[in-house]
Amino acid sequence: MTLPERTEHLVLPGVLSAEEAVETVAGILAVQRPDGAIPWFRGHHLDPWDHTEAAMALDAAGEHEAAARAYEWLARHQNDDGSWYAAYHDGDPAAVTDHGRESNFCAYIAVGVWHHYLATGDELFLDRMWPVVYAAVEFVLGLQQPGGQIGWKREPDGTVVEDALLTGSSSIHHALRCALAVAEEREEPQPDWELAAGALAHAVRHHPERFLDKDRYSMDWYYPVLGGAVTGDEAKARIESRWDDFVVPGLGVRCVLPNPWVTGGESCELALALWAVGESDRALEILQSIQHLRAEGGLYWTGYVFEGERAIWPEEQTTWTAGSLLLAVAALGGDEATTAVFGGERLPKGLAPDCCEVG
Repeated sequence: MTLPERTEHLVLPGVLSAEEAVETVAGILAVQRPDGAIPWFRGHHLDPWDHTEAAMALDAAGEHEAAARAYEWLARHQNDDGSWYAAYHDGDPAAVTDHGRESNFCAYIAVGVWHHYLATGDELFLDRMWPVVYAAVEFVLGLQQPGGQIGWKREPDGTVVEDALLTGSSSIHHALRCALAVAEEREEPQPDWELAAGALAHAVRHHPERFLDKDRYSMDWYYPVLGGAVTGDEAKARIESRWDDFVVPGLGVRCVLPNPWVTGGESCELALALWAVGESDRALEILQSIQHLRAEGGLYWTGYVFEGERAIWPEEQTTWTAGSLLLAVAALGGDEATTAVFGGERLPKGLAPDCCEVG
């Protein structure tokens, strides 16, 4: 099978053949609801972050209409305060199963919208989505703490949870830079966002004490790199510092220590982070190592327990796992929109704070 020219970058030796790439994209499309919602899998919940990740993968595969429907779903169901709820059963907006509003979930739409615009050049789409992105960013920055870090959610009753997660704040840093790119493209400067992004990057780089201690989780290891707050030699040193803790040769990346469990999502995200710091060979090795998670039909199992019973667990094939793999492959394959969004060289950096607090 020959892929359309726009998706040739999804062929990667030892990871995806042309036939497998087509099959994986079709697997995500089969889960997407007619209204644009992309739940984890049919009958499970949708969360805004993973919904966006899957939409970005569809754009990377040239399925721009399907991706646009996913973003329109977010636009239609945004709360008045700019947020989304944390979980909707099977993507049904009338069936909310978690009324919390998580900051990194809400911020990620900026990454997806900028990616879609770069992939399509659709200025009308950017015009339609600008109020949605603006409201989402304002909601998120309402949770920023004096030290720059972002509180991780609002409770259903509106109470702010001031505790910050390093992974979530790193993802938000990436989202703020993409939001600034959208604002710049529209010639609508947002100096407050620039200050917020700079303060957040400073906190991520220099103040681990401002975040909850989650260093058992691999995401806290690589996300400051993936989110663009830690770069260059510092990023490479960070990756090296815990490589042996989290990478299981031939199987992928652990989710959390000491559990003998590798996951596809974390593995693909690490591959993206490795690509971003110029280590494409190691990124390829990581992606090749998780081919044991590929399921019949083209989607991927979430994870694998490699000790004891040695079994696929949980027994679910998630759109976001497949989406993260397609995005990592697209980056390695040189897809322009994906490399621009995750490479970060062309994204605004924000303004470095004069001191360690934001007012």
